[in-house]
Amino acid sequence: MTNLTISVDEKLIRKARIRAIHEGTSVSARIREFLAEYAQGNDRQQTAGQAFIAAARRSKANSEGASWTRDDAHDRPYPSA
Repeated sequence: MTNLTISVDEKLIRKARIRAIHEGTSVSARIREFLAEYAQGNDRQQTAGQAFIAAARRSKANSEGASWTRDDAHDRPYPSA
């Protein structure tokens, strides 16, 4: 494991330590978790996007080939004035 030195406001660190104690963890552990999530952020988003596209392709919705126009999408009854 590599050590990382950062400069952070003392009041912020104090508040973070207090919160970490209440959560039964440490500031170092929370920072490690954040960095792990941050580093893998794009991978997770890409995986989620690919899963969504795959699910959409497997979907049976609109299997009858119906199509709509923009006007159809906005065709709705308006209340009378």
